[in-house]
Amino acid sequence: MNKSDLVWSAKRELAKLNYHIHTDAIRHDLIPEELTNAQSSVIYATEADVLNVALFGMTAKQWREANPELKGNMRDYASINELICLANMENLNSVFINEKISQKERLIKLNQIAIQQMKILIEVESRKLLK
Repeated sequence: MNKSDLVWSAKRELAKLNYHIHTDAIRHDLIPEELTNAQSSVIYATEADVLNVALFGMTAKQWREANPELKGNMRDYASINELICLANMENLNSVFINEKISQKERLIKLNQIAIQQMKILIEVESRKLLK
């Protein structure tokens, strides 16, 4: 495994761990015990799409419709920088959920954070390429 593959693998693992932090916040703060598994699944998907829209500008369904030839999901095709940003956003969204911030407010905040972080990550990457 080369260095690039190793870095990519590490970022994916980080994203998976942060996913668990995120889903735990959803389970504890957004899903009433009375809901069925199917109803709970809708809430999880909606919250995943909050992150998707904030970072990628579209929901998972919109991405699948725009990319029918691709297997998997939009996150499978994300760059390392996008995965770093996504991991950060999952952590932040779990904090925002715990703080009882509305979904609309969270989406706005997360989108602003995604824009800021992606700019920084791209600048850092550009500086590395110039060396």
